Amino acid sequence: MTDDTAKTTHFGFTDIPETEKAGRVRGVFGSVASKYDVMNDAMSMGIHRVWKDAMMDWLAPRAGQKLLDVAGGTGDISFRFLKRAGSGHATVLDLTEPMLIEGRKRAEAEAMADSLEWIVGDAMALPFEDNTFDVYTISFGIRNVTRPQEALNEAYRVLKPGGRLMVLEFSQIPNPAMQWAYDRYSFNVIPAMGQVIANDRDSYQYLVESIRKFPDQETFLGMVRAAGFEQAKYRNLTLGVACLHSGWKI
Repeated sequence: MTDDTAKTTHFGFTDIPETEKAGRVRGVFGSVASKYDVMNDAMSMGIHRVWKDAMMDWLAPRAGQKLLDVAGGTGDISFRFLKRAGSGHATVLDLTEPMLIEGRKRAEAEAMADSLEWIVGDAMALPFEDNTFDVYTISFGIRNVTRPQEALNEAYRVLKPGGRLMVLEFSQIPNPAMQWAYDRYSFNVIPAMGQVIANDRDSYQYLVESIRKFPDQETFLGMVRAAGFEQAKYRNLTLGVACLHSGWKI
């Protein structure tokens, strides 16, 4: 029998007991929830919107589909999905209730209220039955999960046969010189921006560090396949600053 209290994981560049990570992540996003959308625009110079549109282009939502958007925060992906699909239902699940509260305040949430559900929950233990959803998305969230492989296994479980997984996450730039330049920007500019806009330098320091600790494209592709997904592929966005991974439950 293993001792779970002895297992460690990373919180940015710091090793911590696995049992502490969810609480710390909840603290980060609870702290920045009210400024989260503003910071996304500032950090990426608005490019995160292009990435999310690229996600929808590849996903090609269809009318009547049921989406589970894990780590869905303020609802960005769910809103886009419902607009593209024309009709359907989206469940936004997040570990951090203040993020969901901010999402419910958005104008899109009001306009789509009948098609949306907001649930506090854990990606590693989803409160849903097997074979429930047509689509599972997680956008800039899986690197914050304590055990990402368990989140992918849960994604496979709750998807219907024929269901689609789509993961949007920061990744690694294959060109070392470009990666070096991006690292300089990330570590020198983003935490300072977090201090000015969200009055929270430490949370954005963690977010920058967590990107560097996340597996590269090929390694994560192997994790998607290990969860049982077939036709698993990825597409780099903006030279690999972000990446889309796709898989099917067949």
